[in-house]
Amino acid sequence: MSRGIFVTGTDTGVGKTWVSAGIMAALQHQGLRVLGMKPVASGCAHTADGLRNEDALLLQQQGTAEIEYALINPYAFAPAIAPHLAAAQADTTIDLDVVERNYRQLAAHADVIVVEGAGGWLVPLNAQESMADLAKRLELDVILVVGLRLGCINHALLSAQAIRAHGCHLLGWIANTLDPQMPKLQTNIDAIATRIDAPLLGITPFQTTFNVESLAATLKIE
Repeated sequence: MSRGIFVTGTDTGVGKTWVSAGIMAALQHQGLRVLGMKPVASGCAHTADGLRNEDALLLQQQGTAEIEYALINPYAFAPAIAPHLAAAQADTTIDLDVVERNYRQLAAHADVIVVEGAGGWLVPLNAQESMADLAKRLELDVILVVGLRLGCINHALLSAQAIRAHGCHLLGWIANTLDPQMPKLQTNIDAIATRIDAPLLGITPFQTTFNVESLAATLKIE
């Protein structure tokens, strides 16, 4: 039976996709078959094959099997706005039944599915449900990506609290270095580590060019 990991973040733009690919690589080094999924993506480009999202394409490329794009990213929207707003603009509704069907199909081809969320933990998907509901519906362990910048301590603690409030298992958190010159960077990491009852799974380095192998080497994923 496949295992699922949901990668959420303290905010948008904190490096969830890069970290997700790194997690995939780290698990692949353990001999596991790993696929990625980006159920909902805003900010997609028009291509000859239809709407395509660069984050979803990266996860598709990192997978251990060739999987059709629509299975990995069932909801793709052109405007770079909140998913529920993008869906409304496209005159559609994000349906978790569709997401679950795609996830189950992916699970038939992998030992682990790494599912990347959009934005943070409580980003709305439709009038009633959020990213949190998606993770709970699929019974996914959660990894929280903390973007290291001013305000990250509060965002990390609130996110961890919300994850547990939804009855989800917080597998751990990853500190992602967004600015290597951030004042008191290590002190911020230590402050979070002493206040979150979940392991620090890695401190990812600042990168101007993405290198999945160097990122995977910093992670302790089992």
